[in-house]
Amino acid sequence: MAWRLLLAWLITAVVPPMAAQAHAIILESSPAVDASVPGPDVPVLLRFNSRIDRARSNVSLAAASAPKGAHPQTLPLAPTDSPEILKATAVGLAPGSYTLRWQVLSVDGHITRGDIPFKVAR
Repeated sequence: MAWRLLLAWLITAVVPPMAAQAHAIILESSPAVDASVPGPDVPVLLRFNSRIDRARSNVSLAAASAPKGAHPQTLPLAPTDSPEILKATAVGLAPGSYTLRWQVLSVDGHITRGDIPFKVAR
C-alpha cells in the first residue's frame, strides 16, 4: 500500500499539471438580464471572457408571446473587430417580453449557451 502512495506522489511531482481550459463565460450583455429597453430596434452586444468561434456561434430571439412550439428567430451577426464579442440587432420588436438565446464555441472547443430575458418598453 505504501508503494502505491509513493508512486502516486512521484507521478504528481514529476508530471506537470495541465493548464485549465475555461469555457466562454459571458461578462457583459446589452440588453442586460431583466432590462427594459426602448424598441422597436434593439442592438445586441455579448462580450465573453475569451475568444469565440463566430462561425459556430449564434444568437436567437424568442418572444414570450410566441405560440408554443414556435422557433426562435436567428439574429444575423454583425461584423466586429473583437474576437470575444458578438453583435446583432433585433429589428421591429413590439412591446413585450423576449429572451435572447446565445450559443458559442470557445477556443478550448467547448460549447456554452445561455438565455438573457429582457423587455421592450411600451
